[in-house]
Amino acid sequence: MRDQHVLALDVGTQSARAIVFDARGRLVASAQTAFEPYQSPHPGWAEQAPEVYWDAICESCQRVWAQPEAHPGRIAAVSLTTQRGSVVCLDAQGQPLRPAILWLDKRMQPGLGNVPGPWGWLFRALGVEETIAQFRADAECNWLAAQEPDTWARTRHFLFLSGYLSLRLTGQIRDSVGCQVGYVPFDYQRQRWAHRMDWKWRAVCVRAAQLPELVPVGKPLGRLTPEAAAALGLRADLPLIAAAGDKACEVLGSGALSPDTACLGYGTTATINTVSPRYHEVIRYLPAYPAAVPGHFNTEVQIFRGFWMVSWFKEEFGAAERALAASAGLPTEAVLDDQVRDIAPGCDGLMLQPYWSPGVREPGPEARGAIIGFSDVHTRAHLYRAILEGLAYALRHGRERIERSTRQPIHRLRVAGGGSQSDVAMQITADVFGLPAERPHVYEASALGAAICAAVGVGLHPDYRTAVRAMTHVGDVFEPEPASVATYDELYRRVYARMYRRMRPLYRQLARTAVAG
Repeated sequence: MRDQHVLALDVGTQSARAIVFDARGRLVASAQTAFEPYQSPHPGWAEQAPEVYWDAICESCQRVWAQPEAHPGRIAAVSLTTQRGSVVCLDAQGQPLRPAILWLDKRMQPGLGNVPGPWGWLFRALGVEETIAQFRADAECNWLAAQEPDTWARTRHFLFLSGYLSLRLTGQIRDSVGCQVGYVPFDYQRQRWAHRMDWKWRAVCVRAAQLPELVPVGKPLGRLTPEAAAALGLRADLPLIAAAGDKACEVLGSGALSPDTACLGYGTTATINTVSPRYHEVIRYLPAYPAAVPGHFNTEVQIFRGFWMVSWFKEEFGAAERALAASAGLPTEAVLDDQVRDIAPGCDGLMLQPYWSPGVREPGPEARGAIIGFSDVHTRAHLYRAILEGLAYALRHGRERIERSTRQPIHRLRVAGGGSQSDVAMQITADVFGLPAERPHVYEASALGAAICAAVGVGLHPDYRTAVRAMTHVGDVFEPEPASVATYDELYRRVYARMYRRMRPLYRQLARTAVAG
């Protein structure tokens, strides 16, 4: 058993990875295949051919077996984690009918309004009519039914990307409970499809027969078909163990297993998560998502377009830094980190609110980004540091929401995702939160979380707590600096915490003006 490995398939927005881990959490071998993130036939759309993801998985697997430490014969199980909320329409033969609609797609089907009937009366009385209307407008199936009725009429199976790839791997129309994050009639509290009388069936047009069978995290979704095994370079009949969505697996792979430990995900969407055995809605009427631990929940707060803002800054303002980095053979982020390292905490009075993409409830659909405090001392480097500080402020706000909801103080921070590779971002995080910021021992925390699910699922470890102790370890630790903590605490309480409330009426006016224009 000690010599057996597990294979984690991690499918993101820009690449797919095949990563082999041993039972101690050591990364044995990995391969990554990049692809164009999406096509955008119309402004705001984000689509991708589902086959792109499958081909990238297969290529990554074939490349990983070329590495000397990776042995296909030692693989005990396979697990899969993917981007969340991307949907695929399949016909009766399981073939895609159109490109997948990705999680960052902005198309909407307006005009549906509140749910009709008694549920609608209740939502109106509770003051959440606008939230329900936004849910219905955002639901991809509602857009498909209205705008592509022929395609929707032929859609026999409506799956998340995880369900589509599970089908390609096993031949079964099944998906993990831990991957159900999106606009489908899922009962998040009971972690199953919603009861037939639930309001969600009236809010969206998808029907039960179009949805997959759900399998609990840590249980087999099926076994690799001979065709899938050949494409991946593995033996047939290997079990595919249900894992969870990428964020849930990232939390598990960071070693966050209790409500007092928060995992900050510094990825395209920045998040703060804790794991709880109890269901808590951190923001009222927005659900707690399934965790990568069976029967547990992630109390997640999201900052949409989180560390995407770093890419935005590089593209719009960082031409000089990109050129300097290219000539020195360094990542652009390394050059930017050097430029902002000596800027004092607080950016000489520059403050950024990172709502570059609106939310559903808090922040609401009217939200916009804001930067205040400009003066003649500020440079592009100040703006870059203000982005890092603004994201940390927003996640601290999320921490306070989680603590109020769960009544459980957060004492430890684990920071994962691409942004965690920045020492400056890690130190800012420690100082804004006033807590040590810890990196997991491997950068690929999401894949490691999926590997933990596989390891428990095939008995390499008896339970999740044992597996987490054996397979996750703390890497670098950034201690908070008292003077910086004091500066950030005052700025957060006296400025940042008041910004959204003060700016909200102006955001609403901007939204009305944009619509009128």
